[in-house]
Order: sequence, then structure tokens, then C-alpha cells
Amino acid sequence: MTEPGRPPLPPGLDLLWGRREAGSRGPRRGLSVSDVVAAAIRVADAEGLEAVSMARVAKELGFTTMSLYRYVSSKEELLQLMWNDSAQGSSELVLDGGTWRERLKSWAITQRRVIDLHPWITQMPMATPPLAPNSLTFVEKGLEALDGSGLGEADKLRVIGLLSSYTLGEARLANDAARAAAEVIAAGGNVADMWTFEGLLRELVDADRYPLLHRLAWNAEVGDARSGYDESAEFLFGVDLILDGVQALIKETNGE
Repeated sequence: MTEPGRPPLPPGLDLLWGRREAGSRGPRRGLSVSDVVAAAIRVADAEGLEAVSMARVAKELGFTTMSLYRYVSSKEELLQLMWNDSAQGSSELVLDGGTWRERLKSWAITQRRVIDLHPWITQMPMATPPLAPNSLTFVEKGLEALDGSGLGEADKLRVIGLLSSYTLGEARLANDAARAAAEVIAAGGNVADMWTFEGLLRELVDADRYPLLHRLAWNAEVGDARSGYDESAEFLFGVDLILDGVQALIKETNGE
């Protein structure tokens, strides 16, 4: 129960944290909350988050839409439950490496792997950081990687937030590109004919007005491949760059 004077927890969090029981509308219960969440994730994995609705999930399960409200009170609550479910196994996660840097890099790679498995995570509304139990367990693992580093508690959380935001942003770019390519293919087009960022730079920028962009676009490092870059390598480059900054902060904090 919520203490008097305190606002109720957001939909879904009250259920996940045991502050209330699952709904029980109607006389018969032929499903469970887990069944509903698993069906919603199947729909989102296959069709994107925009396809998830109470009606679509009910159809996936072979039940009526109204029957779902016996278990989940709203779509907003369902999204919270889906997010928590996507982080299942966090408590058993073992980060690779013997140093804080290796473990934190493993943490970022694990997060990216989960997002790539469930790309709809990049479409989730984020008014606040994820606060579901499994999500916080994953954050706890990240903080464990920094334990003993000498960083202050607030700085540890800032580092975790920065890495997480970067990982989510990079995954969203990759997912949006994949969705755009899928739409082209579904319409009968050819992915090879799609513009890339590098290709558009070469098409649009001239050496007089944009000398540095022009030099970048035509540099041999970009190459002639369709994307010009290895997305996975670019992601890891960014992770390492962030960790370089964390390492500098740790040295400064410890007076090294």
C-alpha cells in the first residue's frame, strides 16, 4: 500500500514491486500476467512496438481484448512489464574481465546485445529511467563493475547513465536503418539503391563550402562499402572512448 500523502507508483511498477496484485476482472482466469507479457514481446519482436495494443496481444493469445484487463490494467502498464521482462537474467549476469574497465565494457556489450535482440526497446517512451526490478538489477551490475574504483557514488551513476544512453542511441540508429531497409524490401525496392549518410555527403557537399566534410566524405578511411563503416566496430569505438574518459576521471578522483 502507498503511504498517505505519497503519489501512487506509475502503472506497472506497483505490480512489479508487489504494491498491488494483478487484476482479477471477470469470473474465469485462463491466462497469467507472464503469458500476456510474453505474447506482447512476441508481437513487438516481429512487428515493432507500434503494433502492440491490447487488441493485438489478445488476438495473439486467442482471447478477447476485455479478458486481458483481468491481468494488465492498461497498455502503459504492459510496456513496463515488457521492459522488465526484457532484462530477465540480470541477477545471474557475470561480467567478463578482471578490471573495472573490462567489466564495464562487458556490461555495455550485454546491454547492446539485449537491445539488438528486442529492437522495440529503442521505441519505448522514457520519461524516467527504467525502474523495474530487473532493470535496476542490471544497473546494480554496472555499479558493481565500478565498485572500488574510487569514484563517488553520484559519478558512478553518471557513468552508468552515460554508457546506457550511448548504447541505446547507437542501437536506435542501427534499428531505424534496419527498419527502413526492411520497408524498402517489402515495397519491392533494392537496399543497394538506398542513400547512406556517407553517400549523401558525397552527393551534396562541395569542397569550397564544406571543406572538412568534403575531405571526410572522400577520405579513404570511409571506404567504398555501402555503409562505409562497420557498425559494431563503431559502437565499440564509442564505448572505449567513453571508458577513456572514465579512466581519466578515476585518476583525477584518486589524485593520480
